Amino acid sequence: LSEIKVEKGQHIRQGETLGLVGKTGRVTGPHLHWGMSLNNARVDPQLFLTTTH
Repeated sequence: LSEIKVEKGQHIRQGETLGLVGKTGRVTGPHLHWGMSLNNARVDPQLFLTTTH
């Protein structure tokens, strides 16, 4: 992230901006690698995502 917009432990709402994405190193464009943990164990973030089409 080029800028973090939230703090650890902060409650967030759907649609809220968590941070801004930038690019560094040998990349072709801005992108983000992210993960989640629950009770100090890494979990698959997709378990918490819903898709609407």
